[in-house]
Amino acid sequence: MAQTTTLYRFRIDLSDVDRGVYDLLDFRVAMHPSESMQYLLTRVIAFALNSQQDLEFSPAGLGDPEVPAMRVEVLGSGRISLWIEIGNPSPKKLHKAAKAAQTVKVYTYKDANLILRECAGENIHQAEKIAIHALDYKFLDKIAEGIQRDNKWSLLHHDNSITISWGEQSETSNIKTLSLSPN
Repeated sequence: MAQTTTLYRFRIDLSDVDRGVYDLLDFRVAMHPSESMQYLLTRVIAFALNSQQDLEFSPAGLGDPEVPAMRVEVLGSGRISLWIEIGNPSPKKLHKAAKAAQTVKVYTYKDANLILRECAGENIHQAEKIAIHALDYKFLDKIAEGIQRDNKWSLLHHDNSITISWGEQSETSNIKTLSLSPN
């Protein structure tokens, strides 16, 4: 019997001090059967940290590897202003993203140095505009322990530090930011 997608709801009281964004987010995200909890949580955190009008998850989810995990499309133009990838995308996909979008961000729960090594020496369009944000997998594992189908979080982002609180629990971690460009 085929496994089914699991739907999770997130209500997040967002305080993104670094961007000056304070908002109440309420969204649902589908977890594909082949998706890990760390991948899902990285998607949710990336969504919150980039929250803006018209930010959307890929309609096909993991089913279409050619499109971004999340994007902001410039209204009516078909152009992408923000392309977000999760995990460790290939150099080919990053090249495509940098050609198609004004801003490209990668959020990974894996070793970010793997991306840097894989991309070293590759021809990636405007590699300097690609930012890699690495989340600590131990932090994600602690958050995963409290995940339910309906989640209510407070998320504080300040000086590359993230704190997620739910119920009586709270976890804090740094977000390591790397540049794909060797300069």
